[in-house]
Amino acid sequence: MFHRPLLFVAIAAATTLITAAAAQAPGRWTNGAPMPSSRTEVAVAELGGKIYVVGGFSGEREVEIYDPAADRWSRGAAFPHEVHHAAAVGLNGKLYVIGGYVQGWTPTNAVYEYDPASDRWRMLAPMPTSRGALGAAVLAGKIHAVSGVGAGGKNTPAHEMYDPATNVWSVRRPLPTPRDHLAVAALDGRLYAIGGRIDGSYSRNLAVNESYDPAADAWQPRAPLPTARSGIAASVLNGKIIVVGGEAPSGTFNQVEAYAPQSDTWSEYARMPTARHGLGSAVVAGKMYVISGGPRPGASFSAANEIFTP
Repeated sequence: MFHRPLLFVAIAAATTLITAAAAQAPGRWTNGAPMPSSRTEVAVAELGGKIYVVGGFSGEREVEIYDPAADRWSRGAAFPHEVHHAAAVGLNGKLYVIGGYVQGWTPTNAVYEYDPASDRWRMLAPMPTSRGALGAAVLAGKIHAVSGVGAGGKNTPAHEMYDPATNVWSVRRPLPTPRDHLAVAALDGRLYAIGGRIDGSYSRNLAVNESYDPAADAWQPRAPLPTARSGIAASVLNGKIIVVGGEAPSGTFNQVEAYAPQSDTWSEYARMPTARHGLGSAVVAGKMYVISGGPRPGASFSAANEIFTP
């Protein structure tokens, strides 16, 4: 009995130290104007200093456009059809939306290009492999579409590259660890495929981190993501790939973990104010904007727009 108060003091002190350590993680979060619609499983990309949000689990076709400089939202021409779990990238003044699910849970190989100048969409050459919950990134002026869920609800290792100049897709080295709901980012001439899940099940989350060398057309394993998770987003900021959000049966994640390719190491940043999955992220003027996503596992939605400054 004499030692119990001391035990309580020790536990309280340890808890305080842990809380303090978490609070000292670098970076700062603020709030931007919320998106006009609440969504999840969106495709998000930066183009011309603005952030574009396309699709969503509830069939949203309106294209939400955020101007960080004005902290204001507007809308572009509606997407040609309902889509969710698509991928999006900005390149050469155009927005590209790739794959996803249509008509419920049917993977698509459709690719669309949006021109902000004319506020119009047009269909491009389809991907060789239909898939949803894929990842995509721009590397050396080409768009790489990586893995996802293909036919029969199973992961495809497909890695296909699109050349906007020729409107032609080519097949590249398949991803060694097929998965979906992953994050894909390009940095220092290489592509990185991070996290994800097996065959659509967030009870089978992965911490895998694989790097692609386009010169060798080869993948290699890198230091794994510290927190296995899927339904994540990632952006490149200050020479690091910053991975945010995700979900598991136990709940959603607010972890913010940054990968430095040169040292092949991970570090932790200040956590997101709102844990969520199915979100998107983009960088404008040295800040990362983390938009939309579900605060609970499964079909939940938000209009969140949280801004990270490292």
